[in-house]
Amino acid sequence: MDIVVKGRKTEVPERFRKHVAEKLKIEKIQKLDAKVISLDVEVSKEPNPRQADRSDRVEITLHSRGPVIRAEAAAGDPYAALDLATGKLEARLRKQHEKRYNRRGAGRISAAEVVEVVPDTAQINGDGEFTADVAAQTIPTTRIGSLEVQGDGPLVVREKTHVAAAMTLDQALYEMELVGHDFYLFVDADTKEPSVVYRRHAYDYGVIHLTTDPLADMEAAGAGGALGG
Repeated sequence: MDIVVKGRKTEVPERFRKHVAEKLKIEKIQKLDAKVISLDVEVSKEPNPRQADRSDRVEITLHSRGPVIRAEAAAGDPYAALDLATGKLEARLRKQHEKRYNRRGAGRISAAEVVEVVPDTAQINGDGEFTADVAAQTIPTTRIGSLEVQGDGPLVVREKTHVAAAMTLDQALYEMELVGHDFYLFVDADTKEPSVVYRRHAYDYGVIHLTTDPLADMEAAGAGGALGG
């Protein structure tokens, strides 16, 4: 298993790289997920002095033959942030490990095993993810990725593209818990339409389904037509 440590807008000292190798115990991670391929550790720094207690951010991304598992944390120094992020990663790995084996008794498979059981199933990964920064300039119109910003706009825009197979609502909730986000975009296996699950209060969840409005095309086609008198 490879561990790749990189910095975003900051230098990563060799001492920290060695600490990462010592902190992320390969044997412990492989015991929880024997299919792990690599670990990416990204370190970034927030220059805003008002956020000094959260100036250093560490994001750990685990790639395996199953779904991607991500954990991130911020603290006053990169070592503390790494400790927090590592704790989150191990907690999610344990949850995935326990859920996988609990479901086997009921004849069900976990989302991590779908790619091996179901043919032509796409793996969710971080490929195609990029970050674009707005450079300081005097031009009022700025192009950031696929967005065109007029005047003052966001300093950082992150655009993500994922290739994913259709899944059930239960699978989408499981994937959302693995990545540690409050929402998850997926393609509904029944409707084949994009949907979003999101966390509400406590352990409650919500889901939003998108459907195509058949009248929208009709209205667009009829716009500008002459009115008969």
